[in-house]
Amino acid sequence: MSSSQPTSRTGSASGSASASRQSSTNATSSISIPGTAAAGGMTVTQPPSSASASYYKIAKDSWITFGWNLTSLYVTPTSLTVVASCSANGNVYAVGPTASPSNVIPGNSTSIVWSPWEWEQIPGQTPFAEATYVLKVWDERGEGAGVKGGYFSPYSGTNFMIYRPAEYTSLADGWSCATCSDALSTLTQPAHLMVLTTLFITILSAWSILRR
Repeated sequence: MSSSQPTSRTGSASGSASASRQSSTNATSSISIPGTAAAGGMTVTQPPSSASASYYKIAKDSWITFGWNLTSLYVTPTSLTVVASCSANGNVYAVGPTASPSNVIPGNSTSIVWSPWEWEQIPGQTPFAEATYVLKVWDERGEGAGVKGGYFSPYSGTNFMIYRPAEYTSLADGWSCATCSDALSTLTQPAHLMVLTTLFITILSAWSILRR
């Protein structure tokens, strides 16, 4: 899937937005929304907002779950579209299962599960960058829908990182620990050994005096 595919997927949802808006209008025409009603939105519960930066790896059987609560709604959305935006490469990726309904889910949903690795297996998919992403969610009215009391407001927040775990390299294939080697090399130097020996003797002497 090319970098435009997530957009085309969300675009297909937008293509049917007029029908969704019409049905939503018919369904909510009898709902009285106070003029003082706050705009609806969402509070992300997973990952917790109080947690430190979230890091997710791109690997087989590695799943990412985003969870949320919808708030201050008088009108429940018909559908929600979920994407991850990456400023590092300028791409927008669909968030959700690779099978239908992909990243367009029922409007009363409170979570979605995503596997970047599975998405990368789709022919033509633009690889994910090892960078920071922003979770974005909007309803059937589209990403640019204005703020309206009682209705869902487009969400843009929840920064997270995606990375690729380093591949395993055995000792036989040439892996070495530079830090470990440096430490061993340091300990084998005569001058360093003398300093350590002197320090050890000093500590033993002081301990013997204190015990008297």
